Amino acid sequence: MKKERTIKLTCERARAFPIEKALAKLGHFPTKESDKEAWFLSPFRSETQASFKVSKKLNRWYDHGIGKGGNVIDLICLVNKTSVREALDWFQKDQISFSFQQPLLKEDKQDKIEIKYVKELGHFALGEYVMKRGISIFTARKLCKEVHYRFKDKMYFAIGLANNSGGWELRNKYYKNSSSPKDVTHLKNGNSRLIVTEGMFDMLSLIERDKQLLEKYDLLILNSLGFLFKTFEMFKPYESIALYLDNDSAGKNAATLIMQQQQYCKDRSYIYENFKDVNAWWTAQKNDLIR
Repeated sequence: MKKERTIKLTCERARAFPIEKALAKLGHFPTKESDKEAWFLSPFRSETQASFKVSKKLNRWYDHGIGKGGNVIDLICLVNKTSVREALDWFQKDQISFSFQQPLLKEDKQDKIEIKYVKELGHFALGEYVMKRGISIFTARKLCKEVHYRFKDKMYFAIGLANNSGGWELRNKYYKNSSSPKDVTHLKNGNSRLIVTEGMFDMLSLIERDKQLLEKYDLLILNSLGFLFKTFEMFKPYESIALYLDNDSAGKNAATLIMQQQQYCKDRSYIYENFKDVNAWWTAQKNDLIR
């Protein structure tokens, strides 16, 4: 009986998860959007005109092409061809170590990440961690800080990247966390050219590769493909935009959508075509040099 109540409670929490963010994780992004609704190309079949509608207020979807709709759990079950239990596992898997989704559980004071203090990056363990990812601590210091925080009554420290809303992307050898609020990181250096990556280590890899990068480009780290739609306004002032997104379906779909919206964008993922992302490629390059 207790197990059934737990599953029911987990379902209730999962249903509150925004459908747009679930679709973003699956590599689908809106073709048009308003405050009340968003329209997507159907995740179930190929089409050229968006017929998949998401009501933001109700957090429900409806596919006009097949005459079917439902909640976010229904969507994941249909797209991934899984059971409800497997769909819940899909949600829970990235609850703490997420790329762009918000926690399913409402944060109370104990579960919320509380930033205690921030200092220049210097801890030996963090320096060792960035070196293993092909980045010198001097390069890491150009974008990141050493952040000490409390989570569930325990203290942790991590490499921190501040976002535009005052939150932090937090990384160390063991954890991948984020403090609220989530947002993109847009670093304006007064340049007419922009580089876009999904994560901080992808951007750090590019800076490690080209020491003059900060002098030549502005930088945009998405921190989450779920923020993709809001970045279109940020692209407008730039004469050229170089995309270094992940080599997976979500990254490819995002790059295609951006290039459809912005004529000055170029997809640079061919540079690391045999690797998951920029950092995986760069780390391999560094290891080859050591050998």
